[in-house]
Amino acid sequence: MKKGKTCKIGGFRNFKSQYGTIDSQNLKSVYLNIQTWVEPKKEVVNWNRVVLNMSRYVKHSVYNNIDKTLFDSKFIVDLDLRTSGIQLNKKSFMNLEINLYLINPIDFKSPKLKKLIKNLIKEVYSEVLSKNEYFKFYLTKKGNIKPIKKQTEVL
Repeated sequence: MKKGKTCKIGGFRNFKSQYGTIDSQNLKSVYLNIQTWVEPKKEVVNWNRVVLNMSRYVKHSVYNNIDKTLFDSKFIVDLDLRTSGIQLNKKSFMNLEINLYLINPIDFKSPKLKKLIKNLIKEVYSEVLSKNEYFKFYLTKKGNIKPIKKQTEVL
């Protein structure tokens, strides 16, 4: 019997994001997943330090923006970016996973849960990823970015 569920979160140009759980029947934790391709903007001697600092900034952003009425203040951030292959003009795959633990049970399909998670991803992106001085972020390895949808004016 399959209990895990995932849900994609759209609206981002530079990365793919989704959230999910391994047990939707007895919901105790939720994971967020952000996948993107990164390209260095400049040469750095110690990429390990840059990636560790980026992970630390993500942790601070999550801690400051998490809804503490629904989620526990303890969480796990796993930033997976191989530092050994980072070079100028070469894109590397980055996977960011954030595990959040629920204080009170909530339905996985709840609009409140989806809204809180989308807001958390927006905050992580605006505070950490968009302000990053070392990397440019792309949706695909070829460097594609989703076009901005033109809004039509209603008369």
